[in-house]
Amino acid sequence: MRAVVARAAGGPEVLEHIERPDPEPGPGELLVRVAAAGVNFIDTYRRAGVYPMDYPHVVGVEGSGTVEACGPQVHGFAVGDRVAWHQAPGSYAELAVVGADVAVHVPAGLDLRTAAALPLQGMTAHYLVASTFEVGLGHDVLLTAGAGGVGLLATQLAAARGGRVLTTVSTPEKAALSSAAGAAHTIDYAAMDDLTAELPAVVHELTDGAGVHVVYDGVGAATFDASLASLRPRGTLVLFGGASGQVPPFDLQRLNAGGSLYVTRPTLAHYTATRAELEWRAGEVLGAAADGDLEVRVGATYPLAEAAAAHTALEGRATTGKVLLLP
Repeated sequence: MRAVVARAAGGPEVLEHIERPDPEPGPGELLVRVAAAGVNFIDTYRRAGVYPMDYPHVVGVEGSGTVEACGPQVHGFAVGDRVAWHQAPGSYAELAVVGADVAVHVPAGLDLRTAAALPLQGMTAHYLVASTFEVGLGHDVLLTAGAGGVGLLATQLAAARGGRVLTTVSTPEKAALSSAAGAAHTIDYAAMDDLTAELPAVVHELTDGAGVHVVYDGVGAATFDASLASLRPRGTLVLFGGASGQVPPFDLQRLNAGGSLYVTRPTLAHYTATRAELEWRAGEVLGAAADGDLEVRVGATYPLAEAAAAHTALEGRATTGKVLLLP
């Protein structure tokens, strides 16, 4: 099979498209013919060495495809089933071994490319608005990177739950996409000279001086201070990513001074900790997409051999929606 390997820690240039032996499924595992692999920031963190990894390794954790073989002790899946997954290392490949414990069935009526765009970003958006801070009627919400993959999905989910969503964007095109997803207001932070001062000022103006109940921040270092200052007293900052870099340690007394604020750093693994929870989240997200209640934007697709270009575009904030690799 063909696969994309990170030969060492580094930039996109360390990715190589090479021949690898076909993998075989072990106990509790599925061998899947990959239809599409999701491109995510976690892939770039592992490629770059931000998250410790062994090198070389086949990149990618997310995708969709058709089961070609089942290993021993597999229950609930059969050859020919259409499946998607959010955590199967080695997904940038023509064939991937996927643990049956992390695979979910793709509902009828949902194509495999769309299904590949949802496990990580869709379930992340779901746990953010349904669990980490449960958005309800009357809540004011700020989402950074509103036109990104998680941003577009979380905007739709939060608005459907009765929240009023404000988003940050960097171009008129991204503002239009965010508005179409249900954002009540889009804020062009690219035009701001002092983001830390100007963004909170705009947010407070849009909320009659109160600030938002919750900020969902996937950008990280560049927006953290502004996000914290955009909260109302007893508000919650949910830091779920670091697209601009990781947030350095900070003085916890800032939470006191800001109004008894909350900060949390969640991860999807802790919100899909049981099979029942995984199936609930995946079922709601994939089901909503299949029914047409959740619009999924695939902003770009690349051949598997062009994984480096996909990483460059993602890290350069040149993408909207989901980026997919097509073996």
